Amino acid sequence: MTAWATVKRHARALLTALAAVAVLVSPALAMRVSPMVVEMESRGTNAVARIEVQNINPGNLAFQTRIFRMEIDKDGNIVETPADQDFLIFPPQGVLPASGRQVVRLQWVGEGELAASQAYYVSVEQLPVAFEPGSADALGAQVQVLYNMRALVVVAPPGAKPDVKSTTVKQVMYQPPALPGSNELPPMQDGVEITLRNDGRRHAMMSNFGWQLEGTGTDGKWLRVDISPEELNRAVGTGYVPAQGERVFRVPVPGFGPGPIKLSFKQ
Repeated sequence: MTAWATVKRHARALLTALAAVAVLVSPALAMRVSPMVVEMESRGTNAVARIEVQNINPGNLAFQTRIFRMEIDKDGNIVETPADQDFLIFPPQGVLPASGRQVVRLQWVGEGELAASQAYYVSVEQLPVAFEPGSADALGAQVQVLYNMRALVVVAPPGAKPDVKSTTVKQVMYQPPALPGSNELPPMQDGVEITLRNDGRRHAMMSNFGWQLEGTGTDGKWLRVDISPEELNRAVGTGYVPAQGERVFRVPVPGFGPGPIKLSFKQ
């Protein structure tokens, strides 16, 4: 087996393990929102979009929607600002029976001539509902767990294009974040740190592409690792790079040495 095949197998095993852990710690949700990523434009037919809210609870589900403008820095830190005024939402709230569905219509009413893409979260928040008389919950302690799901919505200028290039690709030892619900940090991880710069006026979702890394392994031999879009979604999410902005991503791909690493994107 070649060094490339060996490290590729190990990298995929790591990504799969991370995904498996995430599934194990995820709670059973009371609702489903789809799609989770919505791309719109500031003018024309694409200035309108739809998301669907589904009740997967045995009882009624009351919900409301709110919108937040999202500013994201190169390390993925997010600052949110309420921005309900930039969209017309119908209906802004509702009550769904068990297995019920509701299509929520989003219409952009902000600036028609954007300088560059703007990112938002549409937050679908579960509201408390009264327990039915005689139910086990009503007779006992009245505790409700309320869920909040968010869809990423990005509004771009019509006709704008992304222009993404890698500015830095290097081997690093990095600290993965703690798993949800845990204060304990995982062990340090051998991987690759990638800085992507987008000089275009439109955002980019870089997990839509396969990433190919080529360089020299720790044994001094040539090494290539291919990461599929599915693996990237598990490791870095959508790979969102803002228009005229920069993002740093760290992927758990071990085996590269300190020398230069080439990154290319594959459809």
